[in-house]
Parts: sequence; C-alpha cells; structure tokens
Amino acid sequence: MSVIVLQYFLHMNFIQQSSVIRHISAMSDSLKIAIVTDAWFPQVNGVVRVLSTLERELSAAGHRVGILSPEPFCTMPCPSYPEIPLALFPGRGTARWLDAFAPDAIHIATEGPLGWAARAWCRKRRRRFTTAYHTKFPQYVAARTRLPLAVPYAVVRAFHAPSSGVLVPSPAIMVELDDWRFRNLRQWSHGVDIALFRPRAKTAFAGLPRPLFLYVGRVTVDKNLPAFLDLDLPGSKVVVGDGPSRAELMRRYPEALFHIAHGDEELATCFASADAFVFPSRTDTFGLVMLEALASGVPVAAFPVPGPLDVIGDSDAGVLSEDLRAAALAVLDIPPARCRAHAARFSWQRVADEFVANLATES
Repeated sequence: MSVIVLQYFLHMNFIQQSSVIRHISAMSDSLKIAIVTDAWFPQVNGVVRVLSTLERELSAAGHRVGILSPEPFCTMPCPSYPEIPLALFPGRGTARWLDAFAPDAIHIATEGPLGWAARAWCRKRRRRFTTAYHTKFPQYVAARTRLPLAVPYAVVRAFHAPSSGVLVPSPAIMVELDDWRFRNLRQWSHGVDIALFRPRAKTAFAGLPRPLFLYVGRVTVDKNLPAFLDLDLPGSKVVVGDGPSRAELMRRYPEALFHIAHGDEELATCFASADAFVFPSRTDTFGLVMLEALASGVPVAAFPVPGPLDVIGDSDAGVLSEDLRAAALAVLDIPPARCRAHAARFSWQRVADEFVANLATES
C-alpha cells in the first residue's frame, strides 16, 4: 500500500478517534471498566504485561477496573501451547460476572473462550464494546495447522466485526488489517515502564563470552527464533522465555543459553545485561519487549516489518535489515543513552488516556 494511502487511512482514523474523544469528554471522569481477557497471570507475555500495567494506570486515574480472566473457571491446556489455560464453557460464569459488575464500558482483549463469551453477552443485551488486536493469531494458527491464512483471518474478522472499535497497536498493523477487510480500527499504542526497565550493571549471565545477543519473549513457532539462533555471531546467544518450542530449540541449539526469568526484577536485569537485543519475529503486532530492551539501554536488531518499523522507525536506536546478522553486529555501536531516550517517548499515561478515549459506553 502506498504512503499516500497509508496517510489517508491514518487521517480517517484520527477523525474517528476525535469523535470518540469528544463523546468521552462529555461523560463523568470516573468509569467502571470491565476488561475480559483469556491471557492473564501466571502467564508471562506481552499481552499480560500491557493489560496489568493498563489496570494500574486506570486505577490510579480514578477508574474502577474489573478483570475477568480464566482464573475462576475450570480450564484446559491450549492445544499446542499447554502453558495457556483456556476457560471451559465460560458462558454462564461470564454472564454472571458482567451482570454483577455492571460496567460502564466493556473491553474484550482476546479472541479466546472468554472473549467469545463476553461478546455473546454484549450482543444479547445490545451492549457496545471494544476489542483489541494484540496478537497475529491467524499467523500462529496457520503455522501450527497449515490452514490457508484466509481461514483463521475470517474467524478473527468475524469476532471483531461487532466491535465499536478494534484497538490496534501500530499504524502498520492497521493498514494490514484494513487489507484483510477489518473495520472500526483505532490506533492504541503501548508503553514501557522506564522505572523498572533501566540501564543496570551487567550481572546476569556472568562468564558468558561477550558480546551477548539476547532474545526475550514467548518461545513459539511464530517468533521465528531459528532466524536468530542460526546466525553466525561472536560471543553468546541467550533466549529468555518459555513456550511450546523451547524443548525442541534447546536440542537443536545446544550452544545457546535458554533461561526463564522469575519476576520483573530478574527480567529487567536480563535485559540490561545484554549488548544487543535481537528480535527475529515477522508477525508481531507491536513487540513490547523491544521497548523494554531500549529502556534498558540495549539497542535492537530486527527485520523491517510491522512491529519493529513502528517501535524503532527512524530513531537510530536500532537497525532494521533483511540481513539480521549485519543488523545485530551494527547495533553494537549504538550508545545506550540513545536507546533510553527513544523508549522514554512511550508513556503509559498516554496509553491509558488513549484507551479511555476509545471506550464505547452507553449513551
């Protein structure tokens, strides 16, 4: 899609958002907000981090936030990703929770069983709601099942079709979803906790040869980790995270260190201990871990695709190239202060304000 078309699309989206902002400003300052999500603790991933930080920011702003997660339900492991629990038959429980909470606004964050149950409740009661496109779920399904990509996209498009606003983390993903005929798209960026993720002493992974090239995130097929682990790089490669592909990749790449961080402080120390952050995914909608690396003073090497294009852009805080090895070596010359300064532009307060402005409430 041409730059002109992209600019036009973003301009029209701005007009849509402006009308929502005017509508929200006419309401009371404090809202009772229900967030329904199939992804929640003890899962550790970008969606959980975004939603938990959003809950904290919204509460600090005076809103009352209720989170409906799989925790109170009977669950089963997600096929091909057993670390994710899926709520079993959540319709009645979801309806009881929403009836009792009586929210002013409802946001459905994920396309799992709880998301579908909340969607059904809203449609039955003719309640408006917003949704979010956090993950390229169609690509993940296609990669695991070899279904034509159009099939899972049709299912996900149907899920979001009744939404008053589909919150999308970047302009590039908005254009991509527009090509797949999604409607009511609204931009909603993500932020980073610059107090937690900051330059620190490089104490993690002591004894490993330098430079240290790091990946943090889910260890799944859609993250394209072999593109990083196959690279001929000096020093060491470290993968921090868990997921269904971890055991297989540990067997295939015994020279790499695979590590699981326990708690935010250890995770932040892992980030800050790296010399370069390598992000091989071609399918992420945003890539929050890139911001966390930058806030830690660590430059990013990635492919020039949606996600990295939106986070790194032309900031010179990273290198985007189809030659990922060349990018990983080139970022070693980027000063930490430049990375930190770029990450500081992504404020969580702004993210929370955008979220509230996009909410759909009863008129």
